[in-house]
Amino acid sequence: MGYNINMFKPSKKLGQNFLADKKILDRIIDVANIEKEDVVLEIGPGQGSLTHALCKKAGGVVAVEKDRGLFEYLKGKFSGLKNLDLVNDDILRFLELRIKNYELRNKRYKIVANIPYYLTSYLLRKIFSLENKPEIIVLMIQKEVAERIVAQKGNMNLLAVSVQMFADSKIEFYVNKKSFWPQPKVDSAIIKLKVKSKKLKVDEEKFFDLVKAGFGSKRKLLTNNLSDKLKISKEKVYNIFKEIGLDEKVRAQDLGIEDWKRLLLSIYG
Repeated sequence: MGYNINMFKPSKKLGQNFLADKKILDRIIDVANIEKEDVVLEIGPGQGSLTHALCKKAGGVVAVEKDRGLFEYLKGKFSGLKNLDLVNDDILRFLELRIKNYELRNKRYKIVANIPYYLTSYLLRKIFSLENKPEIIVLMIQKEVAERIVAQKGNMNLLAVSVQMFADSKIEFYVNKKSFWPQPKVDSAIIKLKVKSKKLKVDEEKFFDLVKAGFGSKRKLLTNNLSDKLKISKEKVYNIFKEIGLDEKVRAQDLGIEDWKRLLLSIYG
């Protein structure tokens, strides 16, 4: 017996909210600049509206759906599409264990997805840890989260630093909550991340240890946070700040990516 989508109720546990506006789907495709030679990884295809639009433009689409019922529905719905590879798996496990078995392993590809809000930060961290990173990531995420990601000096945060270290970020447009079923409590945004092609010349583990320490206590000065969390004397921290031209009274949100890189080199050598 086939799976009837009319019987399907979006899972609150999985954070499922489906986009029903075709105009927005078209705009997402335009933002991702999908072309015939592109391979696209879609995360959480849901009812397949975006999947169908991607398949019309891309050379190949790998769509990873965790929900078994939706996966069975999509198999029936898109049984005639030769450029679609449907995978029933959790995206975090897929990225960690199975991506190497797909053509994404050694090829250029893009990621396009409408992802659950709760997954954003951890998912991006997983993507940026991949050996073969995507060229472009286009995500529909919570408006407030998107605005945190594109923050600039003075308003920086841990998520912004974690993303901007690897990619140039831009909010392309906003999506009203009324465009979804069921309707979420907040508006969304389409954010485009252009992954930096140059490999990082820093120790990533030490970099993120440093940044986490810096943002350890929002009310404290950066010098105090670094001294407390990294167990470095304040005198040494003051000398490092003077050496690289940082004011002793700055807070973590005042630093840009290049500032953090200089700080990393000065502390760890």
